[in-house]
Amino acid sequence: MTVATVLVGLMAGLFFAFDVSVMPGLAAGDERTYVTAMRAFNAAIDGNPLFGMAFVLALLVAVGSAVLEFRAGRRTTALWVGAAAAAYLVVLVMTFAVNIPLNNELARGGDVAQMTDFAIVERFKSTWVATNIVRTVLCTAALFALARALVLHGRATTR
Repeated sequence: MTVATVLVGLMAGLFFAFDVSVMPGLAAGDERTYVTAMRAFNAAIDGNPLFGMAFVLALLVAVGSAVLEFRAGRRTTALWVGAAAAAYLVVLVMTFAVNIPLNNELARGGDVAQMTDFAIVERFKSTWVATNIVRTVLCTAALFALARALVLHGRATTR
């Protein structure tokens, strides 16, 4: 459960950093810089096995922890971990349904120096950014639920 908490915390922090610094900073610049930077960010994240492992393992470890807590008879703790896993699952679904397709569309846009249609930037500024805020909220809620589960687990195992 501790590992799930750390992994979800890392994801919440990543999404939060994009919400409060990366995306507002990019929005203050021109469209070509926006496209170039987002392509670079996406390539760095997509090509990073450590990120991929943390991104997926957060859910797997949370589900495994919920099962272990349930089997140990700690039903309330299992519910908190299960709630965290459910919230994080929604994050994964949103990522694969919304954010990644937009990232892929942006990547297929061709040479940024030759681009004349920047409608994708507007979709990023509205859809991608809004979805990322929801991912941040859900990850933060999952982190809270896991923290609560850790407290409950500690109380149950120190008696």
